[in-house]
Amino acid sequence: MKKRLVNPITYQDHAVDVLAQVATYVQTGQRFVLVTSVDIKGGSARDLGSLAVVNDTGEMTGYMSNGCIDQDILLQALECLQSGSARLLRYGDGSPFHDLTLPCGGALSVWIDPAPDKAALGAAYTALLARRPASLTFHPKATEVAFAPITISYQPKVALTLAGRGAVFRATAKVAHAIGFDVTGFSPDIHDLAAITAFCKDAPTHVTSQRNITTLDLDKASGFLTLFHDHDWEPAFLIAALATTAGFVGALGSQRTHAARLVQLADMGVSDRDQQRIKGPIGLVPSLRNADLIAISALAEIAQAFAYGQQLVVDVQQADQNAQLSF
Repeated sequence: MKKRLVNPITYQDHAVDVLAQVATYVQTGQRFVLVTSVDIKGGSARDLGSLAVVNDTGEMTGYMSNGCIDQDILLQALECLQSGSARLLRYGDGSPFHDLTLPCGGALSVWIDPAPDKAALGAAYTALLARRPASLTFHPKATEVAFAPITISYQPKVALTLAGRGAVFRATAKVAHAIGFDVTGFSPDIHDLAAITAFCKDAPTHVTSQRNITTLDLDKASGFLTLFHDHDWEPAFLIAALATTAGFVGALGSQRTHAARLVQLADMGVSDRDQQRIKGPIGLVPSLRNADLIAISALAEIAQAFAYGQQLVVDVQQADQNAQLSF
């Protein structure tokens, strides 16, 4: 019987974070194995195309399950690294590993590759850092199973820009950072900015005049929230956000406040269509009065908005061959 490892696993969800570790290994010359989920039947803890990397000392970044099979995958990856041969493994229903079950009742196939195309991985990482989609193509092979090549298109990590002040502003930055969003902040209060600096990808911005709020760097994978109790700052920020392709725009306040907000924006020339883009009052749970709970409620609504479309599976034979990063 194989000896089971009990090595630590760094649970990273997003592809860009796994690829960041890959980039470090490439730069330092450390050997590694890339693990990819290439087929899912029934329930699963992870998406198709989820990535993990295992280095030659047995450190794993990323995961394929919620702890059910990851240690075995780590062991299999080290064996692949030693032999230099790739493996296509199936866990769960129909698996030869009868002692390793998936409580969700489904089946998961993973492709373990000790010699992935490092240039392709680097190009994907660079694209995601630049907030551009990146595609990776996988060619899993097994003697008993015929797998067609599949292409996974990875979307950039959700970025969240916050404009506000006070307890809700601080709490939202903290929780958004904790769940893996790339956070950016704007505030007229330097103390609030200091409080959220540790949670921001880049240094937050001190705003001193509404006239200086003209442009925001937001894309389809970006969310934007105004978190003011004094709402004088809102119109300039919301107009700037609506001028972008932001995938989510929301504002703090009651239903009465939101109705008044829309009237004010209409008077300022904001179209009905753009007004409808503003989610308000934000949050899945109404009428909360606790800053942390308001933050969680608002972020849950944003997570719901971005829950789908983070990964797209494409048949490589139907894709533009010139646009793919092929393994």
